[in-house]
Order: sequence, then C-alpha cells, then structure tokens
Amino acid sequence: MATHDVFNQAPPRVDVDEFGSNTALREGVERYEAAWALPALERVGRYVGTAEFQHDAERANVREPRLVSHDRHGHRVDEVEYDESYHRVIRAAVAEGAHTSAWADPRPGANVARAATFMLFAQIEPGHACPVSMTHAAVPVVAQNSTLAAEWMPRLLSREYDPTLHPGKSSALFGMAMTEKQGGSDVRANTTRAVASGEGDGSYRLTGHKWFCSAPMSDGFLVLAQTAAGLSCFLVPRMLEGRGDDARNPFRIERLKDKLGNRANASSEIELDDTAGHLIGEEGRGVRTIIEMVARTRLDCIYGTAAGMRQATAEALWHVRHRAAFGALLIDQPAMTAVVADLALETEAATATALRLARAHDADASDTELAFRRLATAVAKYWICKRGPNHAYEALECLGGNGYTEAFPLARRYREQPVLAVWEGSGNVIALDVLRALAREPQSVEAFDAEVALAVGEHPEFDAHLAATRRRLAEVAAMGEAEAAASARSLVANLALSLQASLLLRTAPAAVSHAFVASRLGAARGQLYGELPRGTDVAAIVARS
Repeated sequence: MATHDVFNQAPPRVDVDEFGSNTALREGVERYEAAWALPALERVGRYVGTAEFQHDAERANVREPRLVSHDRHGHRVDEVEYDESYHRVIRAAVAEGAHTSAWADPRPGANVARAATFMLFAQIEPGHACPVSMTHAAVPVVAQNSTLAAEWMPRLLSREYDPTLHPGKSSALFGMAMTEKQGGSDVRANTTRAVASGEGDGSYRLTGHKWFCSAPMSDGFLVLAQTAAGLSCFLVPRMLEGRGDDARNPFRIERLKDKLGNRANASSEIELDDTAGHLIGEEGRGVRTIIEMVARTRLDCIYGTAAGMRQATAEALWHVRHRAAFGALLIDQPAMTAVVADLALETEAATATALRLARAHDADASDTELAFRRLATAVAKYWICKRGPNHAYEALECLGGNGYTEAFPLARRYREQPVLAVWEGSGNVIALDVLRALAREPQSVEAFDAEVALAVGEHPEFDAHLAATRRRLAEVAAMGEAEAAASARSLVANLALSLQASLLLRTAPAAVSHAFVASRLGAARGQLYGELPRGTDVAAIVARS
C-alpha cells in the first residue's frame, strides 16, 4: 500500500567505524602514547559498528540470563544460562584485551589502549563490561598473594573465553561479592563469617549471604568476610581443583536481580555455606586489601559512562542529520543544533578526562601521577557518572518517539547509565571519599591542583573558577566534619569542572574548549542541555563529532 511507503526516517546506523569517527577518542589515544595500539583499535572500531555486533548487543539484552538452580535429576548446579549472543560479545572483548591487556603488557599508554578498547565495546553493549571490568580490577589484588598469583594470574591474563564451569580451565573471569543486605556500602557491617579450615593449606570456610554478586558464572570472586581479626578479603573459586566429581565449591545462587538496566549481565544474591576461600592480604585488613579493585572499577565506571555518552551523542547526531521537520533537516535548525552540540561537549569532556586518568594508571606513573589519580579518579567518578543519565535522556529526546521505543538503543542506554553512578560508590560515598583524600593525602590535592593549573591564562572564566574553587577548598578544610560533609557535593562538582575545563583548554579546539568553559563555568551557563551562550560555534562542535 502506498501509505506504507517509508520516507523521512534515518537509515540504520550500521557499518560505522566507531573508532575512526570518534575524533576525541582517537586524538586522546595518540596524545597519551598509545598510538602503537591504533591498528587494533581500528579493527575493534569497525567490528563493533557492524550490523551483526549491534544485533548481538540487542539480543543479549532481550534474551536475558536465566537461573538454572538444579539439573533435571534434582542436583544443585547453580548456573546462569546466557544467550549465545552474550557469549559472542564478551568473547570478542576478551580476545581484544578489553579486560587485562594493560597488566599483560604494561608499557606506556597500555591503560589508554585498554580504556579505548573497553569503551568501544561498552558503547554498543554495556552489560558484558561488568565481568570484563572486575577481571581487570582483580589483578592487583590477587597479585598480593604469591601462591594464588602463580595459580590464577596466567588465567586472568589469558585472552581465551570459556563460559563453562570446570576445573583445569586455562582462562578465568572474576567477580566480587562485598555488599550484604543489612549494610550495602557499609561493608564493615558485614556478617559473613570465615574460619580457618584446619586443612593445613591456609584455606578458610565462609558462611553468609551476599546481597549483590555480579556475574555469578565467573571463575573466581573476591569476597569480604569477618574473621576473629576483623573484615578480611578472600578469593573464592567456583570450582575446586583436584576434587573430581565433587569439584563445585558451595555457591548457592538464590535469585537473579531484576534490574533497571544492565540486563545482559546477571547480578545475583548468593549463599555461602562452608565455602572454601583463600585469604588475600593481612587478616582484618580486608578493605585495605580490596581497595585497589574498588579504585579500578570506579575508573571503569568513568569509561563506561563516557562510552554511553558517545553512543547517545552519535545516535542523536545520526538522527538529526537524516530527519527533516518543518521544511528543513533537524541538524540545520538552531534549537536542535544547540542541543546536539551541547551533548557533544559533554561527551568530549568525559572522554578527555577518562583517557587522562587512564594514562595516570600506567605502570610508569610517577609519585605525582599516583597522587593525582587518587583524587582525580574519585572526583571524575562522581561527576561524569552523575551526568550520564540526563545526557542519555536528552539524546533520547532528539529521536522523539523513536527514541522512547525499544527498537532503538537509547532507551536501553537511558536505563543503563544510572548503574555506573551507583556501582562502586554512589554520590555521597564518593563525595565523602574525596573529603578523606583532602584531609589525609594533601599530596593528592597538590598534584590535582598542579594538573588543573596547566591551563591558567587560557580563559578568564576558567581562571576565575579555579580561584573560587581554591578558596572553597580552604573553606571546607576549615569546617567541622558535619558541615564539610554537607558541602562535599558542590565542592566535588567544582573540582570536576576545573579538571574537565583544564583538559579541554589544553587539548581540544578553541570552539570546543571555549564553549565548554562558557556554558559550564561562565555567567551565561544554563541548567539544561542546549542552553549554550550566544556566539558559540555550534557548527564546528557538531562537525568535530
């Protein structure tokens, strides 16, 4: 029928080189000494842009994981069944080193290359990024125990992917189980107990309930449990080597969480019942032992949010370049041009920050870089991840009714972005962590300030903002604990904007950096996307994206 002719709809956004078309990402990779990874990143960029990969990303979220608690004979198996599309996605990400390539080959720019790889895969399908991230973050924790490292490190660094549970695997993915129903972020309230097994091998037996255990089909987990000395960190394997038919470690999956987003990845509640675990780090110092994993997963939350912003911006730009209304393409209508340009500004700021932090996490990091990343990672995690949900919503609105349907990827992205703000420390947890860094690690403040100050003199509104932020830092430092806590969020926001503006002033074209400063720091700044100051070169910003 003639009425069913399709016109004025954007063509499918497929077969796009997601790396080559992402100018800010490519420039950052080259800037931070990872140009050696360009051939691999170009390959990944082309692959994730294919119709086949996009179809797998959608299918993995529609055909959700299913809990299989028992086999047909009634034996507990406690497995999660995933659609094959999920396995194809995560197999490709692991093969490209999105998990542990920076540990396997720790040269300058290694974490930058790994970050870009992670972001390219997560831009299209974010659920699989959870076990990929936790595996990356588990490496420095496992390395603290030489015996466990000898057994597990070759498996963690492997680029093979085997989704089945069996002893003797040559590869491994990791998860973690820290929080409990009564404590959440307050892990010191945990009640899971660990007692020495008495088997002479240094193993413990753990008993307790974990409220959130992500990726329960992982091969190993970092778990916090109480001993007589206090909260301690343990490696809990799913399978026990040398046990024959009795190789499964007690690990009861009680249910899968019915989540807002992150549907492709299973999250669960688990019961540990006389479950074998191996102590890592000093007994009673579990938080200190696992803190590096927490920091690394926070960093990946920044990567994941930036990747989501890139997807949202790219989809919005694609739509407005192909859709006409009221006699003109949407991209040529000033109100819409301002919105997509503003979305692009946010995306570039997040990308620039993510890659700068990645370089600070390389093995050759100086003491100054270590101090900088301590504060900057927390500051960026708070701000960028909180900006994610509203950014996704605004991009979704650019597509109108199409954006609100499940046939397009932005509804899924809108549901996905909040988990990155919640995971590994919600807003208040991160803001209070920043206060601790300010009070206990003055070298981190000095390093952060030195980094930001590199842009002094580039823009008067930036200089004024930095001066005001320094005054605010001094004011908060002089406050009592309660008053400082109440002021923490605004302080962290100011610090984050200082860092982002400084990076853009030093690395991005003037059209981008000056628009960011004017719209985020200046007197003409607005509250919502699209409220750009008069004179902003929106055409240049859009063309760059």
